[in-house]
Amino acid sequence: MSQTDEPNASLTEGQLHSQLIYDGKVVHLYVDTVMLPNGSTTRREIVRHSGAVAIVPIDAEGRVVLVRQYRYAAGRALLEIPAGTLEVGESPDVCAVRELQEEIGFRPGKLQKIGGVFVAPGYTTEYIHLYLATDLVASRLDADDDEFLEVLHLPLTDILARIKSGEIADAKTISAVLLAQEYLK
Repeated sequence: MSQTDEPNASLTEGQLHSQLIYDGKVVHLYVDTVMLPNGSTTRREIVRHSGAVAIVPIDAEGRVVLVRQYRYAAGRALLEIPAGTLEVGESPDVCAVRELQEEIGFRPGKLQKIGGVFVAPGYTTEYIHLYLATDLVASRLDADDDEFLEVLHLPLTDILARIKSGEIADAKTISAVLLAQEYLK
C-alpha cells in the first residue's frame, strides 16, 4: 500500500446514526449522521448499491462489442460496454459472464479483471468491477424484460475517437476501455 493509500485518521468520518429513507429494487437511500474529524456532526445522503460489473468484450476480429440502449435518467441512448448489477450473493466473475450472455449473446473463453471504479463516491457506495473478455463463444441467455439493446462491434480506435468527441459519455465505458488498452497492445 502506498503512503497515499493509507487511511488517515484525521480524514475519517464515523457513522453515529443511519435512517433508511427509501428501499428500492436497485438502490437503498439512507440519511446518515456522521461525526466529522473536527468533532462536529453532519448528515450524509447515501445511496447504497450492491455493486456492478462492466466488461470490455473483444470479438474474434479484435473489435470491442458495445451496446446502445436508452438510458431514462440520461434522457438519451448511450453507447456502452455490457454491464449489470450484482445479484445478492453473486460474485463479480459470475455476474460478468451472465451479463455478457444476456446482453451480447457470448460467453468469454477468458475473463480478466482489469480494475474497478466507484461511480460517485460523494453519495453512493456503488463500485463497478471492470473486466476484459476474450475468446468469445456464442452462448445466449434471455435478456432482462426491461432491456432493449442494439449490439455493435467497433474497432478500438473508433471507440477512442468517440470518447474524445464526447459521443461516448458513459464513465464506466470510458474507464474500462482506457484500462483495457494496456492489455490489447
